[in-house]
Amino acid sequence: MASIRVTRSREPMQQKVERPPRVLVCPSGFKESLQPHVVADCIEKGILVACAHARVIKAPLVDGGEGTTEALVAATGGQLYPVEVLGPTRQPVQSCFGIIGGQAKKTAVIEMAAAAGLSLVPRDQRNPLNTTTFGVGQLIVAALNAGAEHILVGCGDSGTCDGGVGMAQALGARFLNGDGTRILDASGALPLAGLASIDLIGLDPRLATVPIDVACNWHNVLCGSRGVARVFGPQKGATLEDVLKLESAMEKVAAVCSTYLGRDISTEPGSGASGGLGAGLLLLGATLHSRFDIIFRFLAIEALIADCDIVFTAEGSLDDQTPRGKIPAEVARMARRYQVPVIALAGTIGRGADTNYKTGIRAFMSICSRPVSLEKAILEAEHLLAKAAESSMRMVMVGQGFDLEKILRAFGGI
Repeated sequence: MASIRVTRSREPMQQKVERPPRVLVCPSGFKESLQPHVVADCIEKGILVACAHARVIKAPLVDGGEGTTEALVAATGGQLYPVEVLGPTRQPVQSCFGIIGGQAKKTAVIEMAAAAGLSLVPRDQRNPLNTTTFGVGQLIVAALNAGAEHILVGCGDSGTCDGGVGMAQALGARFLNGDGTRILDASGALPLAGLASIDLIGLDPRLATVPIDVACNWHNVLCGSRGVARVFGPQKGATLEDVLKLESAMEKVAAVCSTYLGRDISTEPGSGASGGLGAGLLLLGATLHSRFDIIFRFLAIEALIADCDIVFTAEGSLDDQTPRGKIPAEVARMARRYQVPVIALAGTIGRGADTNYKTGIRAFMSICSRPVSLEKAILEAEHLLAKAAESSMRMVMVGQGFDLEKILRAFGGI
């Protein structure tokens, strides 16, 4: 579904507004804690405690990471297909892909996190030198077997950094060392130190006629000072020594892919998405997109923003990385075009969070009002979210001039 641009003038809100506020709730999920739809439910609960007659519209958002397949299938009336694949630690995992409803072409949606996500890597095994995207390739094969005529791959929440090599191996690609020996399938990033060439003769021939679009973070690149190994390696369990090895491996992937494609992809936008999966997908002929440009087409979020008084969004951590393609910043940039204020709730407020004001976020707050351990914050996340939303909504009611007492009288609440 294409997003709809709605233009309207927004006059300053008069004092003592006597109608219920129209509130749009469009959060991200809290990584390894709450799915987007659960976050939206918690925020709605808090808003309605503060103003029982508020008109709340929930539109939980995804960015290509966890929950993308389910969200797009639900939004379009599509269908989920369960599949068992090789997980990031080379153990079988239950995964799925979806067929999106209402499309001219039979379009499959795949989220890489469902086959190679960080949540699938046990904490004591988190080392991106060893994890693989092989299962992502198996999901693509399954979608092709189901008759997909178009494939959308969502990148995000990965537990890997193998440059998409494992994914491509599952589709028939062969990666070779300098002496011509084959790098073993699903072996992770560590063996890529010897990568010298690629053989695509055995690549699944259906890829030549089935276009692949990739929803990814446009800011993630494969190599350089902002390369994926340096920026995200430590978040996936890499030590400083591991990061240097990962960086070398990604440089090898960049070199062989660039040679094959006839252009330098080392710093191409999106090439570093999901531990370099973007680079592997480029090798298959995929087209990379800024994730919200393509995902928002199916969710029609712009029309919802244009028809509300205020937006609540959320994510697990709000910091200086948020403006670089995270959901709260993208929502705020869109809302700013309609002069709709945005409040962001976050599990933690990190370094450089003030930079988010430039995106259009008017205010943000942590859901933790007192010092609390991470374990306890995760355990109580739903309650903390609801209370933070309630507190924020009460301040909105005062600041925006809504007369809560008159609203309650008008709608039979008093």
